[in-house]
Amino acid sequence: MPLLDRNGTKIDAWTRSEGPAIGNLSQALVPWEALAEALPQKTRDQRIGVIVPNTVRIAELKLVLRQLSLVAVAFPAYSDGRGFSLAKHIRNHGFTGTLRASGPLIADQFAYALSCGFDEIELPDTLAARQPVEQWLKARDLISHGYQRGYGDSRNILDQRRAARAADQVRAS
Repeated sequence: MPLLDRNGTKIDAWTRSEGPAIGNLSQALVPWEALAEALPQKTRDQRIGVIVPNTVRIAELKLVLRQLSLVAVAFPAYSDGRGFSLAKHIRNHGFTGTLRASGPLIADQFAYALSCGFDEIELPDTLAARQPVEQWLKARDLISHGYQRGYGDSRNILDQRRAARAADQVRAS
């Protein structure tokens, strides 16, 4: 599956494990259901990532965030936006590792995914064939301002309007 970040395609350095066995993998990506068994196996030099469903409760996930280097949020469909909310919760709970969206997102969602805190998007091969990386990069740049506050982003329209109003009041007085 192709992997994209804000600059284009990138190589996936993570190895998926179907269960809790991580062996001598330097960067193991395990399913949420296997994480509790995989974490005690982790050596000092290993990095662990987890693939979580977009229905996982942040209260459960925040208990292990400090032990993780990557969180991949699974999107079952492009029309299911719960992963975007989960990404914001994960970032708001202090996760500084790599945050990955995994699933059939569309290029029109790229800018929003980045503003929610995602670092990269993993796409199914069929979708990547229909929407080449150039289309994703173009879509990233189409939206310069939004109404919602994104993760670490103060370019939303409402904040800009408030700042302009405050500046006008200062000039008027």
